[in-house]
Amino acid sequence: MLVGLVVVELIVTVAATWMYVASVGRIFDADEFAGPRTALVLGSLVDDGEPGDYVRGRLDTTLALYRSGKTDRIINSGNGSAEAGNEPAVMRAYLQERGVPAADIVDDPAGFDTEASCRRAHDVFGEREMVVVTQDFHLARAIALCRDRGVDAVGVNAECPCPTLTIVRNHVRELFFAQPRALWSIVG
Repeated sequence: MLVGLVVVELIVTVAATWMYVASVGRIFDADEFAGPRTALVLGSLVDDGEPGDYVRGRLDTTLALYRSGKTDRIINSGNGSAEAGNEPAVMRAYLQERGVPAADIVDDPAGFDTEASCRRAHDVFGEREMVVVTQDFHLARAIALCRDRGVDAVGVNAECPCPTLTIVRNHVRELFFAQPRALWSIVG
């Protein structure tokens, strides 16, 4: 039992350290960002054609970057299946309804997870540098995965009008499950 706990703690610590080292100095608030022109917006839950709290926060932050001239290309990456509500299509509609021209938006319907979104941004869409837009609990991992996939990534912390309980849940999920899984995808 003790050995198992030590192993789990070691994996969590190594994963968290890798995420920190890969992202230190690369996370910005929208008003202080002055980096790459392409924004990668990571998908999340959509419901009945409307973005959920997390993805809406990501899209609103991206809109602020776009309107201020800090980005000029937006990649919406998410699950494009009908069962998932076609996240990229919902994201596109939200941005276009708020004035972003269709020509400035690229949809990635095969961004099933963060690693796939980063890999595809590099391999399919040719990105070598970009800004990832997501919430704070997710940014370090997203930056680390993108950098591992050959993209010089920075991140902008997206706003989130999210319930406190879901924010806490996501921080716990990130630390104990998502970060170790990301580390495994790198070394495995």
